[in-house]
Amino acid sequence: MKTTSTMLLCLAAATMVTGCMPTASTHSFPDEQAMRGQPVAFGTVAGVRRVEIRAGQTRLGALAGAVIGGAAGSTIGGNTAQNVIGATAGAVAGGAVGGTLAGAGRTQGVELTVELDSGEAVAVIQPGNPRDFRVGERVRVIGTAENARVVRR
Repeated sequence: MKTTSTMLLCLAAATMVTGCMPTASTHSFPDEQAMRGQPVAFGTVAGVRRVEIRAGQTRLGALAGAVIGGAAGSTIGGNTAQNVIGATAGAVAGGAVGGTLAGAGRTQGVELTVELDSGEAVAVIQPGNPRDFRVGERVRVIGTAENARVVRR
């Protein structure tokens, strides 16, 4: 019975870790961008390519999995030594599963190459569909190198 409840606890925790990931879009913004000026450049779409955006493995997912796995594993044994072994095994397994689940998300994206009016060219990868943009279309590139997005004018 303990093993079944432990497995259910781990499954619920893994679901919560992946369920908390926000869905990215060109119409949603992180709170640190709200009410802040962003540089804007104008240009013309020179290339459009479909890409897949994969979430990277995060330390948060691995850490959450390790904590939950350790807590769940510590209840398996009948004595202190078995509890320690269970906790250690649970932490290792939970960390591996948590890190993998956190990196398992995939989003359909688009790589846009934009020739800016300044003469420079930039490539931006963002969530979206290649049908949303056309070569030759005028666009705005909003943001900096660390966090840029392309939107239709």
